[in-house]
Amino acid sequence: MAIFALQSPAGGFLDEDMQHFNKKFDDWCVQFDNLEDANLIASTLQKRESVEIVEITPLSYPQYFFPTLQGDIHATRQIDDKIICILEPHMSSGYRLAVCDLKTKKVRITPTRYKSVLSVEGAFANFEERSNI
Repeated sequence: MAIFALQSPAGGFLDEDMQHFNKKFDDWCVQFDNLEDANLIASTLQKRESVEIVEITPLSYPQYFFPTLQGDIHATRQIDDKIICILEPHMSSGYRLAVCDLKTKKVRITPTRYKSVLSVEGAFANFEERSNI
């Protein structure tokens, strides 16, 4: 499950008007089902050297695949059919684990709050042992 997008070296994604770049990847960005189509369109752009083709996956960009996932994501890991994210739901609200199910597209935020990314790292690293959460 992957899609391809055109990105500027500064990090923005090419918008559907093919002139501007969005900071966030969303439905208005140019997207392709395969690398060949992305290469074809990229080659027609005047400033081709300033555009990169990137692969967008649930692991690299979970917020696109799980629209209900809100907040800043600091790390992700895939375990079986789930994407596990270290999430900061709101600025200074503490960190939580988000469990995103690839089959059902549902997101569940675990109740435990952590004070820093480092403190949640242990729970994140050992999630496999607790994958029945």
